[in-house]
Amino acid sequence: MVREPGTVADPALDRVVVDGRPLPGAEAPQYLLLHKPAGVVSTVRDPQNRPVVTALLPAEVRERVYPVGRLDADVEGVLLLTNDGALTHRLLHPRYALPRVYEADVSGRVSPADLPRWRRGVTLADGAATPLDVALVTGGATTSRLRLTFTEGRKHEVKRYCEALGHRVQRLRRVAFGPVALGALPVGACRPLTTREVAALRAAAAAAPPPRVRDAR
Repeated sequence: MVREPGTVADPALDRVVVDGRPLPGAEAPQYLLLHKPAGVVSTVRDPQNRPVVTALLPAEVRERVYPVGRLDADVEGVLLLTNDGALTHRLLHPRYALPRVYEADVSGRVSPADLPRWRRGVTLADGAATPLDVALVTGGATTSRLRLTFTEGRKHEVKRYCEALGHRVQRLRRVAFGPVALGALPVGACRPLTTREVAALRAAAAAAPPPRVRDAR
């Protein structure tokens, strides 16, 4: 029995008992990747009774993890969920400039010659917005697909950015969050992150912001 104030216990080695009852052990950290479908909100509960992302998870984990940030209800793609609050805070903190990669189908034609304008940045209502990079995936007569990388999680940022350049977003999908890529994970499916992916997330949340890509033309 310990009576001295300030005594330090190691939960990995010591059994801690208070009033005859053992304290519960720390919950094991969990890290999941979900391919969020459109029409599902990025919360654990919704007052409007819309479908929520945690309903897509295995029953044994859905009550114990939380989304890392949010995707709009109509946006698909990468959504991380975890019970690691410290890592979540770092992943979302602007200081670490974690890249988010999106594929946007936009109205109208975008050609390679337009890309310097897309990479230059615009001023939105809440300040300047400049992508880390913009690449053209396909350019059609009525619809074009772009891959845009941003390092902030500002509300509707990608949609507002595209609209500021004269192209309305028709479909938006996040294909990577930091070092974690969507890959071939089906819509609505989830999987645990690998040990390597978790380590890469921790490293990314501790690294200095990457330099921005500037168009040389």
